[in-house]
Amino acid sequence: MSQNIEVSRLKLEQESLLERFFGLSTHKTNIRTEALAGLTTFLTMAYILVVNPFFLGELGGMDMGAVFVATALAAAIGTLLMGLLANYPIALAPGMGLNAYFTFYVVLGLGIPWEKALGAVFISGAIFFLLTLTKVREAIINSIPAGLKHAVSAGIGLFIAFIGLKNAGIIIADEATAVALTNDLGSPGVLLTIFGIIVTLFFLIKKVNGGIFYGMIITAIIGWIFGVVQTPEQIFSLPPSIEPTFLKLDLKGALDIGLFTIIFAFLFVDLFDTAGTLVGVANQANLLKDNKLPRAGKALFADSVATMAGAALGTSTVTSYIESSAGVAAGGRTGLTSVFTAIMFLVAVFFYPIVKAVAGVAAITSPALIIVGILMVSSLKEIDWKGLDEAVPAFLTMLMMPLTFSIATGISVGFIAYPLVKIFAGKSKEVHPIMYVLGILFVIKFIFL
Repeated sequence: MSQNIEVSRLKLEQESLLERFFGLSTHKTNIRTEALAGLTTFLTMAYILVVNPFFLGELGGMDMGAVFVATALAAAIGTLLMGLLANYPIALAPGMGLNAYFTFYVVLGLGIPWEKALGAVFISGAIFFLLTLTKVREAIINSIPAGLKHAVSAGIGLFIAFIGLKNAGIIIADEATAVALTNDLGSPGVLLTIFGIIVTLFFLIKKVNGGIFYGMIITAIIGWIFGVVQTPEQIFSLPPSIEPTFLKLDLKGALDIGLFTIIFAFLFVDLFDTAGTLVGVANQANLLKDNKLPRAGKALFADSVATMAGAALGTSTVTSYIESSAGVAAGGRTGLTSVFTAIMFLVAVFFYPIVKAVAGVAAITSPALIIVGILMVSSLKEIDWKGLDEAVPAFLTMLMMPLTFSIATGISVGFIAYPLVKIFAGKSKEVHPIMYVLGILFVIKFIFL
């Protein structure tokens, strides 16, 4: 009896500690609700544990096992910092779109060694950190017009959806038209991809939390049944070694002037992706005060530190995930939700055999890319399409990303076009001076770099 009383007392003390630290009653929540919300958030974004090793490892030439562990650890570090420092129910992980940019444009397109690319990611995180400590961050955010911000998000969506269709073999190269629909729609890989898209859409339309993750699981099972996907030898194992990527970043090589645009692209997308996600999720959870985000500096600090830690571990830019809104919908209101999500990412490192079996199969990863692309393109509705001075730069930004296979090129073209069309429209005073400076820098980049 006394032992049971002691256990109950310790439990009450732990609950009281969590209550005081996270302010659970203030936010009208409890430990059970926060735990469920943390699990929900994890399930909605767990697909990154498969997709990121596929991009950086299978395609980018890095060690896939090390990338898997780096992905999980970077997500756990960033999410834990967000929960403990900022007390927000927001999770972080290597960002979709940025991992594609890292792999397809920087490593494969430009032929830059992944070590230098990781160095560029680290530098962008360090710059983000410095901007967070100053008012420069606010100045940059305020200088970029809303239309361009939404266009960048939509352009990345088109870009990764195109990558998904290409990797799956649904879209193929064609000498006459550059790209075309494959003539082999009946191939096992293509059929499995189409099945994956359909089943994932079903879950999302039915508003099932974790729909993308469940879609990947079911697609993998069907692939195993029909022999398209290799069956994993085991379910659990000790985590793979992270040594092949740990502290392998090349900072000196990344400081090469030719990587300026690359570093800027990493920084720019992370900056606005994070800002948009923080405001969006905080608004959903009713955490905004006077339309402002309390503890924004701490939240951005967590994001920038996570990016630097991720680069040191061996993964691309870490950013806040809009999928956190699923956890908020499940009742998450404090950083305790993020703590539980971080714990899930740490546990996930013991499931590598499953990831190893499916990560290299485009039919498993491609549906997730295509669906995430669809979700990102939804930001187009926020753009003012009636005025050409807003529509033209937004359109060019999002169009040039998939056509040039480069997020950085899309950003560059949009930043050049925006001040130009505003001048033509007689609205030059509406353009922030920083936009003129950036436009000129990108023109110089195209001419000389």
